[in-house]
Amino acid sequence: MIDVNEYFAGAVKSMGYTSAEGKSTIGVIQPGEYEFDTSQHETMKIIEGELHVLLPGDGQTWQPFTNGQSFEVEANKVFRVKATKPVSYLCKYR
Repeated sequence: MIDVNEYFAGAVKSMGYTSAEGKSTIGVIQPGEYEFDTSQHETMKIIEGELHVLLPGDGQTWQPFTNGQSFEVEANKVFRVKATKPVSYLCKYR
């Protein structure tokens, strides 16, 4: 089964699925700045574009991630992202 998710009035959309490796989502982030919270450990890999990320505990240091790069966020944390152009991503949960 494919689950469709929409956040921030449609500015972030994803499709979720479960495989033998676990739960994943693949989606697109439109230009803007967004705050997310996690309920599980997440590994987010950028497929296309550039996403600036403010990770928990990094103070005010935004880190850029581009094609093929990934970052991780532990469960029950808040992180912020901003994009100046559309960004596609794959997020794996565990």
